[in-house]
Amino acid sequence: MVDNRYATALVIGSVLSLLATVYLSVAMGTQHWFQYHSQPASNDINNGSDLQNLRLDFEGEDVDEMSYSKALFQLNGTLGLWWRCIRVHQDSHWFKAPDPVMVTKCQAFTLQQQWESKYKSPGNINTGEDLLRTYLWKCQFLLPLISVGLVFLAALIGVCACLCRSITPTLFVGLLHLMAGLCSLGTVCCFLTGLHLLHDISELPEGMDYSPGWSLFLALVSSPLQVMAAALFIWAARSHRQHYTRMTAYRVA
Repeated sequence: MVDNRYATALVIGSVLSLLATVYLSVAMGTQHWFQYHSQPASNDINNGSDLQNLRLDFEGEDVDEMSYSKALFQLNGTLGLWWRCIRVHQDSHWFKAPDPVMVTKCQAFTLQQQWESKYKSPGNINTGEDLLRTYLWKCQFLLPLISVGLVFLAALIGVCACLCRSITPTLFVGLLHLMAGLCSLGTVCCFLTGLHLLHDISELPEGMDYSPGWSLFLALVSSPLQVMAAALFIWAARSHRQHYTRMTAYRVA
């Protein structure tokens, strides 16, 4: 039988774990991890054909890093773990329209693009592979999946523990949540570090600005929530074990 204090800790930990998983899942599926604020397309692109070329390069499934990065920089793009988006004019002949309508065009990264190598000069295979950026790119794709997988494994163990009416596996559940929190934090660190390195080796348009988006902050918030859930689970497991160890010793005495 579980004491009320431990039961309360388990319930609060479960709620925090659920919130963290929802936040991280929403962050993974959205494209607002990073956003670029560039000058209007009419200031940087001379005619409709240049804009069309940028759009075609951006939307291609086998497009290289330099092509879609250039579109992100010049067309007020937003970037996520699985998506990239740009703001373009709805009409291809926008330069003839008095008041063109802006729309958002998004393209998902393919599995091949998620696993491709990065080069010292973006998109130029002749410059050699940039191992640091390559591993950062792969880690930012894998770590959130590992984090969500660890939480689901912890939930499965927790359900089995409830069915067996035992609090002993809760310690392992807490450790899994701690690892999940570290993976979530690692995702944000890998993403920001990779972008910083990309900006350093890219030619950024004059007047362009950039900032983190709300998706990144959701992923960042999920990490401490998972750590707090882990702390509650570990405290409940250890305190419960010590309490019943003392009770057993008292009865034997």
